[in-house]
Amino acid sequence: MKKKAAPEIVNRRATFEYEFISRHEAGIALLGTEIKSYRAGHVNLSDAYCLFDKGELYIHNLYIAEYENGTYSNHVPRRLRKLLLRRAELRKLERKASEKGFTIVPYRVYLSERGFVKVEIALAQGKKSYDKRDAIREKDNKRELDRLKKIKLS
Repeated sequence: MKKKAAPEIVNRRATFEYEFISRHEAGIALLGTEIKSYRAGHVNLSDAYCLFDKGELYIHNLYIAEYENGTYSNHVPRRLRKLLLRRAELRKLERKASEKGFTIVPYRVYLSERGFVKVEIALAQGKKSYDKRDAIREKDNKRELDRLKKIKLS
């Protein structure tokens, strides 16, 4: 019997809304029922964001659905979850995030080679509306080119 690979959850909206300055891999403190629910693919990153509290980084609003076979020990779906980074990285990120215009965005949740759930966070700067229009224009042009190539190959 072959095991099904755990899903990789990506916040695609983040790349549209923000310009990533740097990316970091962080561990995340989860409960047992949260791991099982993640492996079933019941995770949503769309509203998630990161904030510092007393020198520690927490991810807010990350939705991990309750485990369907969990009992009284099931977790709260939108609880605060601590991100695990080295102290030097935390200090560097906190310094940068405190500057005006910078924020920390969770971009991707995935399973590492060793079987740990990891979160890829990005130090990001919000895009202006004209930057977003450029991104939409580029995406439309690429789609049009791909369509034309497909027609020529047929």
